[in-house]
Amino acid sequence: MCLAIPGKVVELFDRKGLRMARVAFGGIQRDTCLEYVPEAKVGSYVLVHVGMALSVVDEEEAARTLELFREMGQLDELDSPQETER
Repeated sequence: MCLAIPGKVVELFDRKGLRMARVAFGGIQRDTCLEYVPEAKVGSYVLVHVGMALSVVDEEEAARTLELFREMGQLDELDSPQETER
């Protein structure tokens, strides 16, 4: 099963011509490609799958989804460190 995790865009930047963002998932932050969601901006909530934001969602939907994933134990991989290249 593939999951898209909601997170909050906290920073925008460019990486080699790609529109990127730093996205927060609770206390964890990951670099995420925003090429599929040009409307995303700092403060937006996006659904992220394998480093790609797939859609923009509202804050309430993001909170509900994260809570369900926590209850199912599906957020463990967010605890692993990630190398960041800028």
